[in-house]
Amino acid sequence: MSIGTNRPGPWTIGEVLALPEDRSTRYELLGASLVMTPARCIRHQRASFRLATALHAAAHAAHAPVEVLEAVNVILPSGLVVPDLVVADAGATAEDGVSIDAEGVQLVVELVSPGNRTVDRKFKPMLYAEAAIPHFWRLEFDPAPMLIIHELESGRYVERTTALAGAVTHVDTPMPLDIDPAGLSRQ
Repeated sequence: MSIGTNRPGPWTIGEVLALPEDRSTRYELLGASLVMTPARCIRHQRASFRLATALHAAAHAAHAPVEVLEAVNVILPSGLVVPDLVVADAGATAEDGVSIDAEGVQLVVELVSPGNRTVDRKFKPMLYAEAAIPHFWRLEFDPAPMLIIHELESGRYVERTTALAGAVTHVDTPMPLDIDPAGLSRQ
C-alpha cells in the first residue's frame, strides 16, 4: 500500500520507503518531516555520474571493498536521506534492499543545487556527522566547480581540502584519487 504525500506528518522511515518510486521527485525524511525535491538538472546528473565513475575507478585501483552508489536511501539516526553519492562498505550493500544504514557508509557527497543550498551546506552535514559518517564532500558549481572535502573529527566535519577548478588535487581518503572539479560538469 502506498501513502499519499498530501497527508500531514509526522512521517516514519517505513512510510517514506513505502512511497511509490518516482524518478521526478526525491523523498527524504528530516526528523519527522517529509522533504521532496525535484529531479536534478543535466549539469548535476553529469557531474554526479563522472564523480561516481572516478570514485569507482579509485576504489577498484585501491582494491577497496566498497561500492559507489548514486542517490541511494541512507537511514540515519534522525531520518532518511538520499545523498547524491555514497561510498559504502561492500557488506552494507550485499542485500538487494531499498536502503542502507549509515554505519556502512564511508563517504557521502552532496552536489549543491540552487534550491537546496542551505540543506546541502548546513543541515545535511550536521545529520551526517551525527551519524558518524567519516567523510563528507560537497561539490559547488558556482561561480566555478569546487570540491570541498571534509573529515569527521570529534563529532563534526573539518574542512581538509578544497579542490579548485583547473587544478588537479590529490585526495588520500577514503581512497587515493586525483581530481579536477572543472571536468565534472562541463559538456
